Amino acid sequence: MTRRRIGSVVIALLLAALLVPTLAHWQAPVSSTMTPRAAFQAQREAVWVEGEGRVQRLLPDDDEGSRHQRFILALGDGQTLLIAHNIDLAPRLDGLARGDSVRFRGEYVWNARGGVVHWTHRDPRGERPGGWLEWSGRRYR
Repeated sequence: MTRRRIGSVVIALLLAALLVPTLAHWQAPVSSTMTPRAAFQAQREAVWVEGEGRVQRLLPDDDEGSRHQRFILALGDGQTLLIAHNIDLAPRLDGLARGDSVRFRGEYVWNARGGVVHWTHRDPRGERPGGWLEWSGRRYR
């Protein structure tokens, strides 16, 4: 091997050594949004879902760690979802009542009861796409 070729190989190896740890923490951007039904049937986690449902039940806030407003939505296909809306990062849906219609976008986590949707707010670090809730003509992020 020539000196020039050896130098090129050394540079390539050094660049690889610098980039591999960075790439290990890199997450691919969200490529698409699933329906809640598809995410439930596939038992998926960490996928983005969008949909709409009616408030079936209001739950007490979760005050451990970041505070979350919680409620159960019943979707048109019979599936239910727990919405966990971070009220330290986004406004509370004050006055939300049983029977109200709520549209949502957030990150889905599967469970046998229908799943949980969280990240219904913008990412304060700007590193991932954010979600939202729409209720009574207003978007909450």
